[in-house]
Amino acid sequence: MLYDYVIIGGGIVGISTAWQLQTLNPETSVLLLEKEDRLGQHQTGHNSGVIHAGVYYTPGSLKADFCRRGASATIEFCKTHNIDFEQCGKLLVATDREEYHRMLALAERCRENEIKVELIDANELLEREPMISGVAAIYVPETGIVNYRKIAETMAKLFTEAGGDIRIGHKVTGLTENNDHVRVDIHSKAGHLSIKSKFLIACAGLAADRVASSMKLPVDFRIIPFRGEYYRLSSRCNNIVNHLIYPIPDPDLPFLGVHLTRMIDGSITIGPNAVLGFKREGYDKFNFNLRDCWDTFSFPGFWKLARKNWHSAKEEFRNSWEKERYLKQAQKYCPQLEISDLESIPAGIRAQAVLSDGSLVHDFLFVESKRSLHVCNAPSPAATSAIPIGKYICELVSKDD
Repeated sequence: MLYDYVIIGGGIVGISTAWQLQTLNPETSVLLLEKEDRLGQHQTGHNSGVIHAGVYYTPGSLKADFCRRGASATIEFCKTHNIDFEQCGKLLVATDREEYHRMLALAERCRENEIKVELIDANELLEREPMISGVAAIYVPETGIVNYRKIAETMAKLFTEAGGDIRIGHKVTGLTENNDHVRVDIHSKAGHLSIKSKFLIACAGLAADRVASSMKLPVDFRIIPFRGEYYRLSSRCNNIVNHLIYPIPDPDLPFLGVHLTRMIDGSITIGPNAVLGFKREGYDKFNFNLRDCWDTFSFPGFWKLARKNWHSAKEEFRNSWEKERYLKQAQKYCPQLEISDLESIPAGIRAQAVLSDGSLVHDFLFVESKRSLHVCNAPSPAATSAIPIGKYICELVSKDD
């Protein structure tokens, strides 16, 4: 069968793209392929559930633009489709003078990104959050929480109602681009089959580099998996904070640090850290995959990244294995927490694109051929940004028609 579009990847970015593409072009045939037996099994189903406002991102970047528009679009989508969400707001807490000066710089970046923020002093912080200690904080009222898997499932329902086709349990095993179509080889429980598509869109997440490479596209990056480990606080702590509580990030470190996140189900998580994963889809500490490790350790960019960040990597590994050290990260701004409050829950995996020079790809990265578009890096806040990302992809592929 010949489709107009085949989309690889049933995470929220792939689903959003499929839904919007089918809605904009009702006569178009769109097929969404997902190798797992359920949609949203990886990054979509393992994220923190935050509707980000776009605090940290470089002004003018795709990430900043997508996030700002995505936050309002996500909330509007939830209202339209009766999905629970809450704009509880976020506090970025400075705990000493050095962090205070970094906080002021971060507040200025928020203003450049047109994000509404408020600076509050220690007294007002104590009034808003009696259990949180700090010298000052940035209040970001537009930050919220939601269950992104429910959003993805709703988008998938809208997609199929509009005439789209979803096939779960269908793993792409080969791609061949010709002048007038892309041949897609697939393996499923029913066996092997091949289909054709006038255009291919790959939203493959943790396999983004492999999918692009399989089409012989020039790829100067590698997906390096970082496992983000969380704990859930014991139920006695469910009302310990009223907002999301974040530290002021260290600009010398690649990730944001351990924070307290209220979840839409009423619980609170603490995390994540960021430790190198030895399996791209490995959510447990002891998961290992030989191919995934080879792809990481044979890539020169990984070793350049490691040399630049070896100290923070060592600290993250120690925090991963020593629960007390992990706890201290949060006790810096929430001293009431105790070791018995930390309950283990599944980790998440961040698909981080790393260039051959060892630099992290912080913005969205797209690679194109005549008949394909590949989303090669969709960093946090991709879930928040899924609706404008999908719209952007639709606009790109429409230009190629």
